[in-house]
Amino acid sequence: MKRHPLFIMLGCLVVVLLLSLSLGQQPINLLQIDELQLKILLELRLPRVVVALLMGAALGVAGAILQGVFRNSLADPYVLGTSSGAALAAAFGLLASQGSATWLVPCLALVGALVTSGVVVALGRDAWGVRAERLLLSGVGIGFFLSAILMLVMSLAQADGVKRALLWMAGDLAGADWSLVPAAAVLMLLGFVLGLSRRRGLNALALGDEVAFGLGLEPGRERMLLVLAAALLTAAAVALGGIVGFVGLMVPHGVRVLVGADARRVLPLAAVGGGMLLCLADTLGRSLLPPMELPAGVVTALIGAPWFLVMLRRGMR
Repeated sequence: MKRHPLFIMLGCLVVVLLLSLSLGQQPINLLQIDELQLKILLELRLPRVVVALLMGAALGVAGAILQGVFRNSLADPYVLGTSSGAALAAAFGLLASQGSATWLVPCLALVGALVTSGVVVALGRDAWGVRAERLLLSGVGIGFFLSAILMLVMSLAQADGVKRALLWMAGDLAGADWSLVPAAAVLMLLGFVLGLSRRRGLNALALGDEVAFGLGLEPGRERMLLVLAAALLTAAAVALGGIVGFVGLMVPHGVRVLVGADARRVLPLAAVGGGMLLCLADTLGRSLLPPMELPAGVVTALIGAPWFLVMLRRGMR
């Protein structure tokens, strides 16, 4: 009997979650836990695992949406600059609130993601519509510009705020905070529900505006709603753990190899695959070079940057 890919991926996710809880500077046998290990598990490991799971799921779905909307296999929140816009806006709330305003950071991240998405789309458009090459170059340029402003903001902040923001910018999940989970989870749920509700429009846009018109859909409206869904998901991910790149680039490609391009299957599996990838990256980051820890964003970049170059070369061919 042929097993459904969702069940296979869920099984792999459970294995990755158990490894994430077990491995680290202090290995933990989940079958024999003493009082100290239980404290480490509940106060340190579990928040990181939950945050990594939510962040990866949000980024995986956001990448799948953006790739379908713009018909560009290289689109993802990091490459298109959406993550940088969300990070810049959220940084002001992060440095100002010092953890006291749990809704401020996610809300500012959403505003930054929406504004950046609008600017990138506007710059990537010409007389014939949104062009993949212009969109990609616009996103990279805007991303570098916003990252430079973010570095400037951090250089003018107090020393403690700079250190915290630097770790957050690198996608370090060591400081995972339960207090941000409810607000970010609300944004993530709204984005996922909105994206899944527009799955028919996403399938049509992936085939071109003419197909969408033929199916009785309004491409502009569908594209706007789907970009909003991606912005909600990106804002949730950035608010939880900062900038983590390339998850939204790699995961949708792997999912499409398994189940094809139908958004009804791609979006749920992208959520599972994204959560699994980021949990694995965080586990590797804290286990490879003890007592040092590599931020999860660094691990995904080491994997994703070569992937991006390979995909770019294939696209040029």
